[in-house]
Amino acid sequence: MSTLLKNAKIALPGAVRLESLDIEIGKGFIVNIGKNLHGENEIDLSGCEIFPGAVDPHVHFDEPGFTEREDFYHGSCAAASGGVTTVIDMPCTSVPPVINLANFKTKLNVVRDKSVIDFGFFGGVSAQCFESDFAHNMADIAEHVLGYKTYFISGMDTFGHLSFDRFFEVLKAAKQLKRPVLLHAEDLQTVTRLEKIEREKGRDWMNYYRSRPEEAEFIAVQNAIELAEKAGASLHIVHIGTAEAAELLQQTDLVTGETCPHYLQFSRDDLERIGGALKTAPVVKSPANRERLWELLIDGTIDFVTSDHAPAPASQKDTGSAWTDYSGIPGTGTLFPYLYSEGYVKRKMPLNRFLEIISAAAARRYGLFDRKGSIETGKHADFVIVNPDKNYIVKGAEFFSKGKITPFEEMTFNGRVEKTIVRGNIVYDAEKGIAGKAGLGRFIIMQPCED
Repeated sequence: MSTLLKNAKIALPGAVRLESLDIEIGKGFIVNIGKNLHGENEIDLSGCEIFPGAVDPHVHFDEPGFTEREDFYHGSCAAASGGVTTVIDMPCTSVPPVINLANFKTKLNVVRDKSVIDFGFFGGVSAQCFESDFAHNMADIAEHVLGYKTYFISGMDTFGHLSFDRFFEVLKAAKQLKRPVLLHAEDLQTVTRLEKIEREKGRDWMNYYRSRPEEAEFIAVQNAIELAEKAGASLHIVHIGTAEAAELLQQTDLVTGETCPHYLQFSRDDLERIGGALKTAPVVKSPANRERLWELLIDGTIDFVTSDHAPAPASQKDTGSAWTDYSGIPGTGTLFPYLYSEGYVKRKMPLNRFLEIISAAAARRYGLFDRKGSIETGKHADFVIVNPDKNYIVKGAEFFSKGKITPFEEMTFNGRVEKTIVRGNIVYDAEKGIAGKAGLGRFIIMQPCED
């Protein structure tokens, strides 16, 4: 039996305004979009807006290995509560990291029946991978992953950074495998030098900020682009926090980039006020930088926005020192609400650009656009349903994530997520909470590449 979503305004791909249309769902897919459709199972959504389910292609759900911070069930519930229907999990914050086939199988076996939304994995290439045949391991997991995460600087003993020479070798191998390389782009020499100086000065938030300044990102992105162009390989810069670094993306078609809500909303001034709840790497930058990031996002220089969801308990977020507080915040549940409120509503972001940012661009970048990323017949029935006349007040204590400490605490966002639907299944309802069962989410892989 099919289901009809009735009486809402729909965001169709490329549209400049919402349209009053009905959507018919059958067997988890969109089977019809039109006016005055009728069926046995009708859901009245009068006054609501329907957008494609958001895609969050940068989360750390920490399972297995660091489940005191997060796990796949709680992370996926948090995502669902904010309208996210698909996430891609990073390879580095789990034990063992996803750097070879055996580790991939271990992780998938642990988490495959825990998510309430669809999910994919990135593989990774760390310094440790060069102790064996890294290219062989990349090839072994290629069909299972959506790209390969790397670092120019890493704070994880289990996932070391790559030198430029090794990074170049990874780019060449990934090109042959038709997968993108993802890079945490901060310059090792710059950060190492400045951190030594700032640690001697103190342990406050401005010490931390000055240890990872704008120039660290700029230099790293500049070097990465040069290497990607030399290799002719596809590269994606994750969580760009510096506008000047993001502007470098205008130089090439081979390199894409993302930013995060905390870089769009907060600055170093807020870091002094908020403290550990806002600690991330890269760190938030100047107020002027924040506004320029918005401009670059809206004009398409920055391709999309991700959460970089990486929560931690209070014991790790408030240690008394900027150097030892855990670096990361919960974000997948506030990703779509933030962009809807602060971008689409307040900044009057064009609808067609908003749709790219929340779902289409990421789905396209990682080979999921045949199923995800837009409201079209034949695609998965993944939706976020918004009531534009209600507000959402952020309260970390009410998060479905294990992480409750957020820099967005008590902020009011325009619009409220009423329902989140994954392949035709309601997984979140604003009045009832989580409605999807663990294991409803499916593991997803990239569509086959065309030669």
